[in-house]
Amino acid sequence: MTDEDGPAPGDGAPDAADSADLAGGRDPAELVIVTGMSGAGRSTTANVLEDSGWYVIDNLPPQLLVSLADLATEAPRRPSLPRLAAVVDVRARGFFDHLQTALDELRERGWRPNLVFLDATDEAIVRRFESVRRPHPLQGDGRLLDGITRERVMLADLRARADVVIDTSGLNVHQLAKKVHPVFSGDIGHKVRIAVMSFGFKYGVPLDADFVFDMRFLPNPFWIPELRNFTGQDAPVAEFVMAQEGAPEFVDRVVALMDPVTAGYIREGRRYVTVAVGCTGGKHRSVAVAEALRSRLSSEDIATFVVHRDLGQE
Repeated sequence: MTDEDGPAPGDGAPDAADSADLAGGRDPAELVIVTGMSGAGRSTTANVLEDSGWYVIDNLPPQLLVSLADLATEAPRRPSLPRLAAVVDVRARGFFDHLQTALDELRERGWRPNLVFLDATDEAIVRRFESVRRPHPLQGDGRLLDGITRERVMLADLRARADVVIDTSGLNVHQLAKKVHPVFSGDIGHKVRIAVMSFGFKYGVPLDADFVFDMRFLPNPFWIPELRNFTGQDAPVAEFVMAQEGAPEFVDRVVALMDPVTAGYIREGRRYVTVAVGCTGGKHRSVAVAEALRSRLSSEDIATFVVHRDLGQE
């Protein structure tokens, strides 16, 4: 799941009318910037975007992002170039230092680029680099972990600015593709996209969660023999979980909590949020509650999708 070089970028120039629209905050075409840790799955994410109809430019020097935005302005008149995505990372070496400046310039010109940050634990990244027998881009003469540490320090501020952080730890390329696809497919007219993620605490809390809720206050169907082999996606378990004292009230209150949160995200131009609900193994309680939240949180302005991170681990 490490990254490889890709095609060279193109550019274009907006006319006066387009520039005026941009100054007013118009978003004439989707513009996504994919970055993150080396080995965290940027290439896989780029492939998913490309398969979903995006025009993807890999290893783009940050100085060319404004030119890419100019090209995106022409996209409505050029069906061959629909939504645009750029993969920007430390392979650009000295150019990478200009990414923050480029993002600021885009926003000053009225663009709202969606910054996607791919992350993974040190252990997962080490395992991936060792499997392909390649050095880390910042490793130099040191250890693999030295390069990972340098990259984390370099990317800390960028991660904090990201619109969406995707944790790829423990995912193979197929699982990552399944997780990424709903974020950038479908109706892009929705103002906010909410990923409701179930997980098992024994496998670790997701790195990309914006909100984390603990379902272990509910009785565990694992200890009921006739329910043990089912999951929260099966009606017997879902009905059992949602019939427990506190379960419906919990769902109601999370929905009520997300109302002002999503309204604030819309005002701030943020489009993506991950709500994680966990139980012990990520098989019964969290899955059932995540499915309930998915249906309740959907609205005209909000698109929701569900990700069951640890379903199938047991």
